Amino acid sequence: MGLKKILEISMKQNIHISVVVPMFNEEGNAKLLHHEIVTVLEKMQTSFEIIFVNDGSSDGTAQELQTLSPLTVIHFRKNFGQTAALDAGFKHANGKYIIAMDGDGQNDPADIPKLVAYLEEHNLDVVSGWRKHRQDNKNKKIASLIAARVRKFLINDGIHDSGCTLKIYRKECFDHVDLYGEMHRFIPAVLKIKGFSVGEIVVNHRPRIAGVTKYTWKRGIKGVLDMGSVWFWKKYANRPLHLFGSLGVVLFLLGSVGFGIALYQKIFSGVSLSDTALTILSLITLLISIQFIVFGLLADILSKTYFSATKDKIYDIKNISENA
Repeated sequence: MGLKKILEISMKQNIHISVVVPMFNEEGNAKLLHHEIVTVLEKMQTSFEIIFVNDGSSDGTAQELQTLSPLTVIHFRKNFGQTAALDAGFKHANGKYIIAMDGDGQNDPADIPKLVAYLEEHNLDVVSGWRKHRQDNKNKKIASLIAARVRKFLINDGIHDSGCTLKIYRKECFDHVDLYGEMHRFIPAVLKIKGFSVGEIVVNHRPRIAGVTKYTWKRGIKGVLDMGSVWFWKKYANRPLHLFGSLGVVLFLLGSVGFGIALYQKIFSGVSLSDTALTILSLITLLISIQFIVFGLLADILSKTYFSATKDKIYDIKNISENA
């Protein structure tokens, strides 16, 4: 191994802060955001790296990123989504602390020192930003409010604004965590399940000055489904029999009651068992609906097992460039 390579490895091992930013069609925001991040980190007088993940942008984002320095750019072959982009950035990061931000410029890099200080002062593993005074349109605020209520009911991770990308993590948080779907919204909940300590502070939220929001109703539906997955993982990951066994007992009782009614009609009313189609049909319908839910949850577990046990990922990196 050459001296240059040894020095590069040594420098990466001594990085204090890694900033990871997913970018999808953010040509108008990339340069200013990069400048703000660099300015803040240089004032902190600490070692750092900045990683922008180009999530298959179709505008001039890729070309714009190549003009920025210092910067590591991870280029996806196509758009795989924000969660995949964050996962790739986290796995490539070398810093002791990893800070995630949105690429639209609404997260304020000036909050980075505050996140670091709060994490160290309270000895936490994760500190999540809380956009208490959001600068979004009315529809997006309503959608976020509904999602927050549903999340609190199912997960209750103690976070007001889990959807805020601006967060700081200790690097070891992601040693055994793989992200998929729309899971970036529930990272604090996933890490809390694993025993990591989570905190939250109010951060600045700025209006978008360029580009358009990437949030759609389809992403909202995916987020709710992933929320159900996190709920299941939190309550039953290490004891699925408690869930499936309870459902089995309930179904057995329902089946027994149905059969008892049919038997009662046969004995006391002379009704043939073959004439009780309604009871049988109701039971079959219930069983089919339960099977679909169970198959979905089992498939989710198998998917996590597959991606954790193999080298396969849900995204594909085209190349990685280092802008010194």
